[in-house]
Amino acid sequence: MPDSLPPLEPNGTQRVLIVSPDTFGRKMGGPAIRAWEMAKRLADVAQVRLASVKDSSLTNEAFDVLTVGDDELRQQVDWADVVIAQGEVFTLHPWLVESEVVIVADVYDPLHLEVLESAKDEGPEGRSFLVKYCVDMLTTQLRRADFMICASEKQRDFWLGHLGSLGRISPETYDADRSLRNLIDVVPFGVSSEVPEQTRHAIRGVVEGIGPDDKVILWGGGVYNWFDPLTLIRAVHALSERRPEVKLYFLGMTYPNPAVHESRMAAEALRLADELGLSGTQVFFNMGWTDYDDRINYLLDADLGVSTHFPHVETAFSFRTRILDYLWAGLPIVATDGDGFAPLIQDHRLGAVVPAEDVDALVDALEQTLFADDAEELRENVRTFGRSLAWDRALAPLIEFCLEPRHSADYPTSRIESLDAHRARHIEVLEAKILQLSDQVGVTRDKLVVARDELDRVHASASWRLSAPLRLAGRLARRIRRS
Repeated sequence: MPDSLPPLEPNGTQRVLIVSPDTFGRKMGGPAIRAWEMAKRLADVAQVRLASVKDSSLTNEAFDVLTVGDDELRQQVDWADVVIAQGEVFTLHPWLVESEVVIVADVYDPLHLEVLESAKDEGPEGRSFLVKYCVDMLTTQLRRADFMICASEKQRDFWLGHLGSLGRISPETYDADRSLRNLIDVVPFGVSSEVPEQTRHAIRGVVEGIGPDDKVILWGGGVYNWFDPLTLIRAVHALSERRPEVKLYFLGMTYPNPAVHESRMAAEALRLADELGLSGTQVFFNMGWTDYDDRINYLLDADLGVSTHFPHVETAFSFRTRILDYLWAGLPIVATDGDGFAPLIQDHRLGAVVPAEDVDALVDALEQTLFADDAEELRENVRTFGRSLAWDRALAPLIEFCLEPRHSADYPTSRIESLDAHRARHIEVLEAKILQLSDQVGVTRDKLVVARDELDRVHASASWRLSAPLRLAGRLARRIRRS
């Protein structure tokens, strides 16, 4: 990460379009928060438009906030010098890989690892489909992007392996920069540079059962399948027998994007708290989601922030964004070992790290941190370290790139190969659909051969466009239905 920030140039000439598959509103999840903070900082040096392909209800004086369909997105991409996109954007709008605009892919979230846990509720076929879907989605971005950003050095090593398997670590990209930092660099989630100020109490004396002098443990985000709230609830149960003033508050149980359903782990956490008789006495759940600008009032009503998770591969490559809010608010942290933040918590004396699924160790860590004689010194350690991770500093490599956007050293090869991969994938999907339809309506093998021949002709056509599979699928479906 550069030691110095680029100079501010209000009304800069570069035009930057940031596109998110998440919703922009008073209640926002991680992808939307990240895109929003990018827009705020980039607006100091460039002309910025922030677009959601789902929904947006926010405004900002420094940049435009848009909700875009496919046609509107095409117009915005034509306007832009550089497009920064996250997640499903390329899958929902596959023509982006065909565009000649400079593209930045934000791969801070390894979704294909996350979905190994989150999709367990979907059944074997649904889970396999979602994992493959996420792999395809991420591979599309890595093939085409001119520049990629991720959340940590460990993630960067992970993505370099993926890029190497795709042939993106080539003589061209290596000779352009032997470190490959101009191909993929680290842009972590940042900490707000604003001084945290409480405007109201949100937990103490407001939530029935939590008094002004209680010790409040805050779970600062959603409850997903890769997290372990169950060990934490059991630890609070054990600790409360001798420390009844200890209370645990879950900040959000319902993700603001309606497309994200309640997780199995959230339901299990609610059930366990009820079974242990803790609901409303020691353990409390906000069944909605907290407004982004209001979250500081919850953070400053807490004494401790927690993050507990299971020991699996998602943990190893995760970047727990809720911990950054703890740093901003000066909250000491108790977290499970195994993720990227654990060594930082230990090395900078920000709290305590415990083994996964160890109730006794978690009880001791919670008690020692909550009732430490040097609690204020610990808080100051957290605040000081948090300031070193401010958004301005975190975004420096991205800002530097957007001031002088450029295609990757292997462009246009990367674009051509990403187009070829898209075509092959669409052929594969169409073939699977044809076979599925044939099982349903008994189409003869001869008719399937004719359909396959048509696929081959389309694949060989120089006039192929990524919208062609949709038109072709319609024609083939009508033909099969007639048969």
